[in-house]
Amino acid sequence: MSNTGLPEWANVLAVFDTETTGIQPDTTRIVSAHVSVLNPYGEVEDRTDWLINCGIDIPEQATAVHGITTERMRAEGAPAADSVFEILTKIQAFLNAGIGVVAYNAAYDFTILDREAKRYGFDPLELPRPIIDPLIIDKQVDKYRKGKRTLEAASAHYGVELIDAHDASADAIAAGRVAQAIGKKYAADLAYPATELHDLQVVWAQEQAESYANWRRSQNLPVYPGDGLWPVR
Repeated sequence: MSNTGLPEWANVLAVFDTETTGIQPDTTRIVSAHVSVLNPYGEVEDRTDWLINCGIDIPEQATAVHGITTERMRAEGAPAADSVFEILTKIQAFLNAGIGVVAYNAAYDFTILDREAKRYGFDPLELPRPIIDPLIIDKQVDKYRKGKRTLEAASAHYGVELIDAHDASADAIAAGRVAQAIGKKYAADLAYPATELHDLQVVWAQEQAESYANWRRSQNLPVYPGDGLWPVR
């Protein structure tokens, strides 16, 4: 542990989030994205934001979530292929350096990024690691807490300010600060190197998905295929 009270992995974090056209990974397109670095005090350094012309209309229900209209995307958005390549390159550089990349519900963003890479003929991130997913970690260290586990709920629980939710930069930065807050609160339980914490999350994600699937079966609800694969489905 460092003198900040954080586990070593939480001292410097990259953060990543996307806003998209939908939720189905194979057809969804990224319309905005954010990548930046947080220092040990949660301050933002080296930030990059993308508004992307994804080439398809943004459904109204997606615009209602993140506020980006098709008109604005077409007028201001950068070419999708260029943007996806830039995002891949930036994240790969952090992973190569052993810096954990935070994404809340990482299997969503990294699966979409994987499909976007393939769509434009780029090599996807090969087994991206180390990824830090505050959703998976929070469920592991505080299993029996009642209530929602959304980013908004986790931010409120851990005392992290989240203004302008569903903006890629606001969500990414809040997720990184939530990861640091969890790291500080549960420092003794999470005192692993980033790569080891990544490998533990692979196991935890599977266990959490199996537990949720069992509950859904008990309620005669359908079970989601591929749930539990992390960080790419």
